[in-house]
Amino acid sequence: MPQVVETAVLHCAFGMGPAIYSVIPFWRVMAELPAATIMDFVPFLNIETFEMCMSPANPEVFALTAAALGVPTPAPCIPIPTPFVPGSVNVLVGPFPGLDEESMSMCCWGGVIEVLEPGQFQVETP
Repeated sequence: MPQVVETAVLHCAFGMGPAIYSVIPFWRVMAELPAATIMDFVPFLNIETFEMCMSPANPEVFALTAAALGVPTPAPCIPIPTPFVPGSVNVLVGPFPGLDEESMSMCCWGGVIEVLEPGQFQVETP
């Protein structure tokens, strides 16, 4: 399973654009670039903005839509994600499971955050 690393590309179901993923190499585990864990989910540190948010659960989107008399109106994206699940069953990065391309996170506004491009495509496991 491909490992998610620095510069991976993420997608949110309610976002209007992709986000670049950043990894702080705290555990100093390198693939081609610093390797990610399921706990690397901090907004604006690990997960950049998805440009604009279209989720009706987002209070800013709700307010802008109400002001536009019911016309769905996007608001700037401020992601509030959860830890990624399930993570890799074969790879540990420090004490946490590595983040692989099948893992997902949920934004508190209802969006599913998925990996579009993991950044690392060849992983050898014992």
